[in-house]
Amino acid sequence: MSGVLALVAVPAQAAQKDPVSALKATMAPGHGVRFTDTVTWGDGLDEMGARDAKGAFQFGKKGVAAFELTMDYGDEQERVISIGKTGYYSGGVLEGRLPKGKTWLKDVGGAIPDSWAQWLNPAEPATLAALMKKGVRTGGSVTGSITLKELKAVSAWVAAAGVRKQYDGIKMSYTLTLGSSGLVNRLRTSYTVTEDGKLSEVTVDSRYTGWGSKVSIKAPDPGTVTTRYR
Repeated sequence: MSGVLALVAVPAQAAQKDPVSALKATMAPGHGVRFTDTVTWGDGLDEMGARDAKGAFQFGKKGVAAFELTMDYGDEQERVISIGKTGYYSGGVLEGRLPKGKTWLKDVGGAIPDSWAQWLNPAEPATLAALMKKGVRTGGSVTGSITLKELKAVSAWVAAAGVRKQYDGIKMSYTLTLGSSGLVNRLRTSYTVTEDGKLSEVTVDSRYTGWGSKVSIKAPDPGTVTTRYR
């Protein structure tokens, strides 16, 4: 009996899915993504502070139309709601500083609530594209770094914050973790900033869930909103 050599075709490795295309496929008005943040900061030697946060981005016809964020410091909470170019702030240092019966301060802006937030916004296609381009992809992870100046050029999230040019040189190291769908599941960012002569090393660990799910972010009850302090 003669032997038969069977040639078995080996399947080619599945092509990696493009995260930017995957993101755009979820971006329908009235839909969005939810996230949680764990933030820690220190002086390079010891951890000096930490907070947890949770929130959501809501998409509109031209990208992110609104977001909300609740920041938990353990002994107090702060909330931010941003709709278009209008921001609403509540809690924290505002406690006791607003007129009686008012719990929300209305202001222009509201992009990044403070310097401890997750500056990199993977819900923005242009930002995600920049992170993919500047980073090195290994399987389901993308690792790289980007400066604040570079972010301003691509991110409406950062540009709207009005950060002074003196901070343009801040470099943020990041690691993106991608799911099998190509969507971002996790984003870990670290950077160093000097304020009032004090050095702070900041790490923000964000998790994203429910890409494309329904999200509805509304402005606070007008009766609770003010534009001035007490």
